[in-house]
Amino acid sequence: MNTQVIFNIDKRLKDQAMKKAQMQGLPFGVILKLATQAFVDGSLCVGLLSKEEFNTNSRKHIEGAVKDIKEKKNLSPRFSSAKEAVAYLKN
Repeated sequence: MNTQVIFNIDKRLKDQAMKKAQMQGLPFGVILKLATQAFVDGSLCVGLLSKEEFNTNSRKHIEGAVKDIKEKKNLSPRFSSAKEAVAYLKN
């Protein structure tokens, strides 16, 4: 069974979407159905989550770590084995 969905959308945006769908040889309705299915499946992220912000203390620590990484300071070397890493930590 099919049902009808009615919603308002900016005319310019709709025209652009319809033109792009037509260029790909698809009816606009198919695009809307595919987008709805992708949203249900979890493969369409709409990006409505708020941006995560750190508190002042955490932000300072992260900025310091990023600065150290860029300057290649306070970094441990690469290890080819766990034994090598443990030996480095013991020194």
